[in-house]
Amino acid sequence: MVQQRWADAAVAVAFEELDPVSAFPVVPGRRWGPGLWWSATCGRHVASGSNAMRVQLMVLDRDPQVVGMAGRPVRLLWRDGGGRERSWVPQLFARYADGTGMLADCPSHAEAGGERAMKAAAAVAEACWQVGFVYRRLERLDEVAEANVKWLAGYRHPRNQGRPGLAAAVREAFARPRPLMEGVEAIGDPIEVLPAVFHALWHGRRTTPLEVPLHERALVHVAGPGAEGCAARRAEAGPGRGIGDDTARGEAAAGRGGEAQ
Repeated sequence: MVQQRWADAAVAVAFEELDPVSAFPVVPGRRWGPGLWWSATCGRHVASGSNAMRVQLMVLDRDPQVVGMAGRPVRLLWRDGGGRERSWVPQLFARYADGTGMLADCPSHAEAGGERAMKAAAAVAEACWQVGFVYRRLERLDEVAEANVKWLAGYRHPRNQGRPGLAAAVREAFARPRPLMEGVEAIGDPIEVLPAVFHALWHGRRTTPLEVPLHERALVHVAGPGAEGCAARRAEAGPGRGIGDDTARGEAAAGRGGEAQ
């Protein structure tokens, strides 16, 4: 169990490599519960607490700016305006290629968690802003986009690249915008080729609109510019809203399996 000042931990600790500081709760009656997500980015499993979080892990796994992820790797502690100690364990952490990070929660709906979650969100957002990170309550995808991301996620593993030379053939066939099956059939047997195309779509080497159902006439083409950089994310976020003057002096647990007391 390790406890550090947040400003020190944010610089020194590789949160993306840590185990959860506490287990995800099991809620009776819910269809989805805690589990593990195999991340193509990390090459290992990442703890997941719900279906909503699992979908957000998929989205981050496709983001070319994300280089690492972890579930519940840190507990933040602070004192509110009345001097009372508060704490919160964000559901996930993502590390970006420029070294900055994001702490996030994945609510199933906008009001999930109630007033306590809203106050914690403000405190964690402030703490993240102080060290150049961001905090998000990640919104759920619409049904079509979520279904498409889940489908492509089934082809994230490197084995779906196929035989040597197939990835190059996919790049050549879809060097210009082209319907999915037209390009696939130009390469060869769809049973062999489709997994390689879906793998390329998952990793962003080729792209198609995810806001409409993925079907045989979906237009596949060369991916455009990469996702926005982390500096843009921070500019969009702006400073988080504190909940008391002592928020800036909050501390964070930072240790494998550790949590603050």
